[in-house]
Amino acid sequence: MNFKDLERLISQDETKSLELKKSTGELKEGMHSACAFLNSDGGILVFGVSPSLKIIGQIVNESTRRDVAQIMSGIEPAVNPVVEYIDIPGKPGFQAIVLKFNPWVYGTRPYTFQGKPYYRVESVTKVMPRDLFDERIMQNRPRKYAWEMQPAENIRIEDLDEGRIRGAVRVGVEGGRISEMSLHASLEEILEKWELLENGVLNNAAAVLFSKKKTRDFELRMARFRGTDKLHFIDNQRVHGNFYELMDAGMAFFFKHLSLSGEITGWYREEHLDIPVAALREALINAICHRDYEKYQCSIGIAIYDDRIEIESPGLLPRELTPESIKLPHRSYPRNITLASVLYSTMVLENWGSGVKRIMDACKAEGAEEPSWFEETGFVVVSFPFNKLNGVDVKKNRGNSQNEPQNELQNEPQNEPQKRKLNIEEIVKSNNTISINEIALSVGVSRITVKRDLKALGIKWEGPSKTGHWVKKEKEGE
Repeated sequence: MNFKDLERLISQDETKSLELKKSTGELKEGMHSACAFLNSDGGILVFGVSPSLKIIGQIVNESTRRDVAQIMSGIEPAVNPVVEYIDIPGKPGFQAIVLKFNPWVYGTRPYTFQGKPYYRVESVTKVMPRDLFDERIMQNRPRKYAWEMQPAENIRIEDLDEGRIRGAVRVGVEGGRISEMSLHASLEEILEKWELLENGVLNNAAAVLFSKKKTRDFELRMARFRGTDKLHFIDNQRVHGNFYELMDAGMAFFFKHLSLSGEITGWYREEHLDIPVAALREALINAICHRDYEKYQCSIGIAIYDDRIEIESPGLLPRELTPESIKLPHRSYPRNITLASVLYSTMVLENWGSGVKRIMDACKAEGAEEPSWFEETGFVVVSFPFNKLNGVDVKKNRGNSQNEPQNELQNEPQNEPQKRKLNIEEIVKSNNTISINEIALSVGVSRITVKRDLKALGIKWEGPSKTGHWVKKEKEGE
């Protein structure tokens, strides 16, 4: 940088990434801004500029350089910024001092100066709020500070669903993400390997995934509203349970209130809902896996309107993402790393950071409208619009909340058997050790009906009654 470059740099006065000081007599105040730059988007600190934006410089000697280096030692973690000394034309021995600081990187510790953290808001340096500081500490050391890694209250190993754990392990082994040795490992060994158990104590992640205890901390709200607002509802449910139970309940609710259509592709009939099943499933997985569980008074919600479906999850998007940029290729910023890791190893999640793309691809593949993401009152919401619900053109009825529900919502639709079978298939896919009684309860039919539907789907039970699992047999000729 030369003198002309410096003139251009300061011409617009201070900004979010530029702080100007008259001399090194303001070193301490300058370090507040330096710390703020390091905790924000980076920036440049200049000594030797008057309040009138005139570059006046100062005498710089060895003592000055030593003072600058010494005061920067008060910043932790240690930094090594680019330092330039710019000669002032017509003033021999006078120089401006320019220090360039890099931006904060996700997952690194927040910076402090003399024990206090600072950050930048526009052109103002402020002490960092406690909640932001704590969030960055947890991002830096999630294994120690994250909610999911804290000891679970009143949850012991015998309170976990061993059948689901063993079933998840089998799926992971079949998918090549878990060693076959895990099939013969003890429950404690499996939980320790997944970092769900330490020194005999279960953490919150274990409770979210596998606890059999019903608690309001793990709740899913589901409602089918009449019209396009929340004034009138047709169906309203709340369920409590672990990850798999919430997934089963949520997918069953979708199948209950969305119509099923089909087309012949090759030899077989492909079934479709108003919104692609794969997209809804991925969005619900993300909502449960990535929610902010410290907001214990909140819960995940599914809302079905005449013109859209909204899935809301407590928390906000990572600071690195916006409702617009989340649709673009981006890095993964998981809030609950242990939950995501277990779900990935057991084939529930695919590659980290690919969830949004999978949702978009599933919608595109079936010609569905593109979903949108937004933040609202402390929740992240994904909204799936549609033009038809249960075969009825909803564009004509949008905004008219007085319309009576269509016949399909009042009476059992003619395609109920097909819907039920697809619902059962999705439930078994989510939990291949689920019992017939649990399936019957989820879809609201008898055991005999469930058995008949499973047979028609080619789904059979393999292994002992208590430790076996469901397997879908390929049709002959496939």
